Amino acid sequence: MKLTRTERRTSLGISLIEMLVYMSVLLVILGVGYAALYHSMSFSTALRRSSDDIVNALRAGENWRADLRAATGPIQVEATPDEQIIHLRKARGAVSYRFADNTVFRRLGNNEWLPVLARVKASTFTSESRHNVTAWRWELELQTRTKRLNSMTPLFTFIAVPAGDSPK
Repeated sequence: MKLTRTERRTSLGISLIEMLVYMSVLLVILGVGYAALYHSMSFSTALRRSSDDIVNALRAGENWRADLRAATGPIQVEATPDEQIIHLRKARGAVSYRFADNTVFRRLGNNEWLPVLARVKASTFTSESRHNVTAWRWELELQTRTKRLNSMTPLFTFIAVPAGDSPK
């Protein structure tokens, strides 16, 4: 059956309108998909940065515990309103840790202070008497990277006993 000229024009006009509707629906779907991709990439980046901060904090804490276990002399803590320093005397010299300006620094002997951990919100070194030993505790709070309601606050507690205080 052959279509007349007016029927062909009408069917051609309808298919162009249908194509424009399909293209607009496709653009909306692509826009929503792009927004979802952007948000997931943003969350992925934030998660990677947070996990890097956690790994760095764990390394710093384990190094502090190793230094404290190797301490042979008395441990001294200096606290001022701006910073806190812990001095550990070891057989091969002294090691000091300092918290100032949202950064934890470490120094061997009288060398320069080297940053160990950045983006630290709070840090405290305290001693605790436990039965026959004196244990030292380092409480550490990292700054959060995001300001979302569901973001976590990374808190760490490292506990160690100096070699000279360990029970016999």
